[in-house]
Amino acid sequence: MASLFDEVTFQHGTAIKNRFTLAPLTNQQSHVDGTLSDDEYRWLTMRAQGGFGLTMTCASHVLAIGQGFPGQLGCYSDDHLPGLTRLAEGINATGSLSIVQLHHAGRRSPVELIGGQPVSSFDDESTGARGLTTDEVTELVAAFVSAAKRCEQAGFDGVQVHGAHDYIICQFLNGELNQRTDQYGGSLENRARVIFEILRGIRETCRPNFNVSVRLSPEMFGMKTKEIIELYGMLVDSKLLDFIDLSLWNAFMASNDPDYPGQILVNLFGGLERGDTRLVVAGKIYTADEAQQCLDAGADMVALGRAAITNHDFPNQCRENPNFAMRELPVSRATLDAEGLGETFITYMSGWRGFVEEA
Repeated sequence: MASLFDEVTFQHGTAIKNRFTLAPLTNQQSHVDGTLSDDEYRWLTMRAQGGFGLTMTCASHVLAIGQGFPGQLGCYSDDHLPGLTRLAEGINATGSLSIVQLHHAGRRSPVELIGGQPVSSFDDESTGARGLTTDEVTELVAAFVSAAKRCEQAGFDGVQVHGAHDYIICQFLNGELNQRTDQYGGSLENRARVIFEILRGIRETCRPNFNVSVRLSPEMFGMKTKEIIELYGMLVDSKLLDFIDLSLWNAFMASNDPDYPGQILVNLFGGLERGDTRLVVAGKIYTADEAQQCLDAGADMVALGRAAITNHDFPNQCRENPNFAMRELPVSRATLDAEGLGETFITYMSGWRGFVEEA
């Protein structure tokens, strides 16, 4: 049986020392211009020091117009290079694999943050976003590839393309809303074209041992599980990826898709053929036992969010205690400070019902 502390190898690049990955978590701690802050550096390097085999940044926007939240870490300009380089060095020094998640919020970019009209794969009256022209889609692909090259230059081990949570890649995948008539709309192959153009661009531009992955939502946000399973197979067959990261919301949830009634999502995807492409699952994994259950269901790695926020050394704790569980909620502000969260991040987390103790 797979152990949480097995080494995991990839098709490209360095293996990781265990099966724990830090999920890409919004924390709002970077500077207004997207440059790295001391608080964000502390938050991420503490998780790397705490034993995570792979440490991933928050979603980092590849274009200024793609910013999705305040205090977001940027990777769209060489002005970001000094901070990115410092962060890569800090993570790498611990032996954790360093990954930047590449992101564009699309129609979810707040007007007050980007100072203009958001863009998407389609015209969206609800947000005021306009659909990108075909030439602009080409420019979007180039922005993802340029950001990946910048992250490589900074010293990161790899990048992840954010294709989940109704951000711009997910907006292209959405068969209900993406009614484009060019090569980026219509069939699943067309709607997924932007992903494959980005991935091929990264592979052609970055070094051969650069770790590349994609995050997907199999349900919610207009995604159909059947289509995500088909896309999963297309990605595996392409051999462009080192791992596919599934944001399941709840790893142990039964599918809501009528084509897969009652099937547990982690079991469903864990049982799919994937060759040497690894599978990461995320969603309400709070204990060592729950992490092990994901491996037993066929996943290669687990991505931790809340458990990593409350316990920076969750992997190290699990090594010492196979019954380890994250701290009970709510957590005090003082505890979160000791766990490496800055004041801005703690305030952000206080908006999550029942997470932070009321003063």
